[in-house]
Amino acid sequence: MQTLAAIDVGSNAMRLVVGRLSYEDKLETVENLRLPVRLGQDAFSLKQIQEGTAQLALDAFIRFRKVADDYGVERIRAVATSAMREAGNSDILCNRIARATGIKVEIISGEEEARLIHLAVSSVVPLKNKHTMLVDIGGGSVEVTLSQGNNILSTESYNMGTVRLLAKLSQKPAKLPFDELVREYAEAARRRIEREIKHKKIDVCIGTGGNIEEMGALRKKLFKRESDSAITFEELEKLSKILSKMPVEERMRKLKLKPDRADVILPAIIVLKTIAKEARVNEIKIPGVGLKDGLLLDLAQSLSKAPRTSRNEQVWMSAMRLGEKYQFDGEHAILIAFLAGKLFDQTLSLHNLEAEDKLLLEVAALLHDIGHFINTVDHNQHTYYILKANLLIGLTNREQNIVANVARYHRKSMPTVQDENFRSLSTKDRSMVIKLSVLLRLADAMDVSHTRRVKSVTLRQVKNKWLLKIEGGGGSSLETWALEKRRSLFQEVFGMKLEIEE
Repeated sequence: MQTLAAIDVGSNAMRLVVGRLSYEDKLETVENLRLPVRLGQDAFSLKQIQEGTAQLALDAFIRFRKVADDYGVERIRAVATSAMREAGNSDILCNRIARATGIKVEIISGEEEARLIHLAVSSVVPLKNKHTMLVDIGGGSVEVTLSQGNNILSTESYNMGTVRLLAKLSQKPAKLPFDELVREYAEAARRRIEREIKHKKIDVCIGTGGNIEEMGALRKKLFKRESDSAITFEELEKLSKILSKMPVEERMRKLKLKPDRADVILPAIIVLKTIAKEARVNEIKIPGVGLKDGLLLDLAQSLSKAPRTSRNEQVWMSAMRLGEKYQFDGEHAILIAFLAGKLFDQTLSLHNLEAEDKLLLEVAALLHDIGHFINTVDHNQHTYYILKANLLIGLTNREQNIVANVARYHRKSMPTVQDENFRSLSTKDRSMVIKLSVLLRLADAMDVSHTRRVKSVTLRQVKNKWLLKIEGGGGSSLETWALEKRRSLFQEVFGMKLEIEE
């Protein structure tokens, strides 16, 4: 049995969850702790985290470390979201936390945040065959995620987090009541939400985050409902009217709200109402899970003996949608990804990469030509820019960077440290990009005519050389010629002779 911990460094609070993973891969939560450290108050108004707030954050991590040690935690992962993404001195704070506690804080993207929350939700809510909209209202941002079954279709992040709204709108002259200002701000994002949802029918709408959970609790308390696991649009409207008439102090006194919840609950209600209205949903389910739960589950799955097929499926679906967005040649792209994967498997003893690196090669192969959407000239460079601007759900920032670079070097010159994008990689990742680029170039050569004559490939070692044989229909002379041109790079990188079999 292993004891694990996950830490969510949010904009309004920090949260720790401790869980135990049994030998049967069952995960049981044994501790939950929330500390009201409001990083967003500094980050969104000053773009820096002030010393006083930084000390509160450090104290919180020291306490988290003690709790983790008391439970005998063996693995711990901490992630930070919107506030730490935007604060100019977040790296300094991360370093202080690491020195004091040994806990490394990872600043994640909005896409990774959405993936982890969706993972938590799908573990407690049946999503199979359902078109779902997931709304997470945090302190810094609001994530609206659309999914089909257990796979995310798309995710959009809006700067409408509750702490951010407080910081921005409180500075304005009070020409309008605060709730009216929030409505206007939320309305500004309405068109983006409308564009994303369009005419899609939402089967189920799910809300996550501390504010939405508080709405469920208020709904149960004020409207005498049996459950706090859902709230209707009508109830949101009633709740909005009640709270807008109450000063913050009265909300704390009458409704027993915590100080760091009483001031942000109304903006959260208005934002959720705006999104629910746009999506034409009458009820929002509240499962009571969030980022920290998804983070713990993801950590458990990484240690589980069971294969993690769901992540690969999610990355592949996200990559396919990006390819379709940029009008790629889907049949060619899928074939090149297949051939690249075959080459990876057949040269394991040569490249010495990890099995999970195969996914990065396959995704780079699938998307290597999307730069044609911008311009055929230097399309490999345009592919790189597109992949840097469009994060694939399921990949880390490091993995995304590797994919972008591999696709960037699928043609023309090989990478050198003179290229800024390549120089920024770690030494280990540079080596990986070079090796994967060589395999991608060979795979791409096998369908240089885009006629899909080659169906498969065999690459094997015979004594002190490697032999490559393509399989498929006749008339592959152009592909053989392209392979002959590109084999020198294989020989240079791997130090082995390569022959193309007729």
